[in-house]
Amino acid sequence: MTYLYYPGCSLEGSAREYDISTRSALKALDVTLMDIPDWTCCGASAAASVSTLLSLVLPARNLALAEAIPGADDILAPCSACYLNLKKAEVQARDESERSRLNAVLEVENLRISGRMRVRHLLDVLSRDIGADRIREKVTAPLSGKRIAPYYGCQCLRPYRVFDDPERPVSMNALIEATGAQVFSWNMGAVCCGASNMSTHAAVGTSLTTAILKAAKGADAIVTVCPMCQMNLEAYQDGISQSCQDNLRIPVMYLPQLLGLAFGLPRADIRLDLNLSEAGAFAAGPAQAER
Repeated sequence: MTYLYYPGCSLEGSAREYDISTRSALKALDVTLMDIPDWTCCGASAAASVSTLLSLVLPARNLALAEAIPGADDILAPCSACYLNLKKAEVQARDESERSRLNAVLEVENLRISGRMRVRHLLDVLSRDIGADRIREKVTAPLSGKRIAPYYGCQCLRPYRVFDDPERPVSMNALIEATGAQVFSWNMGAVCCGASNMSTHAAVGTSLTTAILKAAKGADAIVTVCPMCQMNLEAYQDGISQSCQDNLRIPVMYLPQLLGLAFGLPRADIRLDLNLSEAGAFAAGPAQAER
């Protein structure tokens, strides 16, 4: 299987461990990733506040660059925000008038978008294209006895209902079980973590994150697929624990990091040392031995 790969800005900065572990886990699963040359920011959440057209042209530019590459029609995006922005551009490009409007801007760089590219989230690819059986075949260090709370966040599920139910998502369950771990039973997997409210409305963001961390008590780790969710669930654990006078610290890791542990990949291919939570403690074992 071959996919065009769009890492996005976070995966080259604050979420490097997500990029590294994604590439490593997919390589172990015999998946080929083709980087989109000269890709640029998708606009994140800031572009839309400046210009609706800009917020569509930025991701559309990346789709146009991808269309020029032969051999693949699917773009794999691990970052949920990037996935959402690229998916919006994909949907807009299906409309002839909107496509013409985007191409009028892209013409400055001699680029055009036809609407043939399909944007896929990493979780979509893992759950539907690769599947739990293939993952189970690659497991050499089963995570037996570990209880994992799957956390999806908002943007990989909403508003586009592509591969899972946004209210009751289950696509991570079989993948977690394939590693030998147990799925921690909870109802917070699709509840918002607060997103950027942590910076703009801290009380609101903290309240939402606190509810998720409290619900995860009893789990051995939270696994997510979104850099923003990862940041909120990891970075504020100490402050929230102190405020609640309760120990709400818990390892938080990306799904491909969990898979990498089960695959027995070297620590350099998983980079749990870059996580802000105590993920390294969860991983103590043969999968983290230097090779």
